[in-house]
Amino acid sequence: MTALDERTTTTERGRTITAALLVTLALLSAVAPFATDLYLPAFPTMVADLNTSATAVQLTLTAFLLGLAVGQLAFGPVSDRYGRVRPLLVGATICVIASAATVLAPTIEFLVGARFLQGVAGAAGMVIGRAIIADLATGRAAARALSLMMIVGGVAPVIAPLAGGFLVGPIGWRGALTVILGLSTLMLVAVLVIVRETHTEHRRAELRASRATLGSPLRDLTSRAFVGHAGAFCCAFATMMAYISASPFIYQTMMGLSAGEYGAMFGVNALALTATSAVSARLTARHDVRRLAGIGLAIGFASTAALLGIATSGVPAGWLALPLLVTVGSMGLVFGNTTALALGAAPRAAGTASAALGATQFGLAAAVSPLVSIAGEHTAVPAAVVMTCTITLAVIGFACAGRRGRVGAGLTPRG
Repeated sequence: MTALDERTTTTERGRTITAALLVTLALLSAVAPFATDLYLPAFPTMVADLNTSATAVQLTLTAFLLGLAVGQLAFGPVSDRYGRVRPLLVGATICVIASAATVLAPTIEFLVGARFLQGVAGAAGMVIGRAIIADLATGRAAARALSLMMIVGGVAPVIAPLAGGFLVGPIGWRGALTVILGLSTLMLVAVLVIVRETHTEHRRAELRASRATLGSPLRDLTSRAFVGHAGAFCCAFATMMAYISASPFIYQTMMGLSAGEYGAMFGVNALALTATSAVSARLTARHDVRRLAGIGLAIGFASTAALLGIATSGVPAGWLALPLLVTVGSMGLVFGNTTALALGAAPRAAGTASAALGATQFGLAAAVSPLVSIAGEHTAVPAAVVMTCTITLAVIGFACAGRRGRVGAGLTPRG
């Protein structure tokens, strides 16, 4: 039984992150992967229905991802200044409106614009959700909550395309986008019913007063602890994205698996990520968060090194499956814990810190994804090189962060 089955998750500051709030924050983080992947199987149909090209349809995905990056940079700092709930409600409301516009889009140009707006607004849930956890908890409690959220993050990218494959046939691409509209509406309702302000006016006034003695809250974002742990998280995520980008040609072209078998292998790896995230959430109650993150990075480094060795050795491609499984699974010990360590190092600017994490995360992911296939679809060497380099950078960032980071910044308990 995981902590999601318990009534509450107790933080180290005496406050609680209720199970309902945690599920709501997980939903906020899941809307983006569902909005990204659910309608992918409908791309060929969309080309014909909208009388456009495959490139133009692909732009609907690019526009959404671009909006996601822009939105995080916008909503994070705004939530530090005005509180969490108001920007979150604005973002959720706009996301519902934009989602409805995608369903009714008469042209591809209209759809691209609506998808961009949907990405900008949908980013509010991702960036503010992390900030809310940082408001309520630090250290082990924050790592536990973020690891539990990672369970949803690991499952959503797998469920979405599979569900889309089943849904597109009977309900079409507009029906798939209607499902996303439904999720966006559910997100708005959950925010209205469950989420309460965690970055109160009193807290914001206290932060403004602290400038005289502690300087700008943004200074926390230049600390060794934040930069190092944020770098570790973002580079580890880039390792994961390199795997995701390379997985179709590694499993299908090189190993000769069918589309269904590829989906099964992808699902097994996602299950490994989910399981280790759940294990990490339980271990944080008894073990040091930084040590758990270090173990995950060490396992990831060893497995990517093995992947590189296999890719360059000329042995059968099937041997690549094991180090890929171990690499993906190890990220369950890394993502939630390094995120908690990074946000814990910048408590006075949790929204801006969360935005910096998200923007860098997706920026690096976009940069590494095209590199994995630069030598063609019949070799895993570029993917192995990219994954080894990114996990090495993650280890270096983690080491540079130092053993201990400034967590509380001398402020009173949060509320």
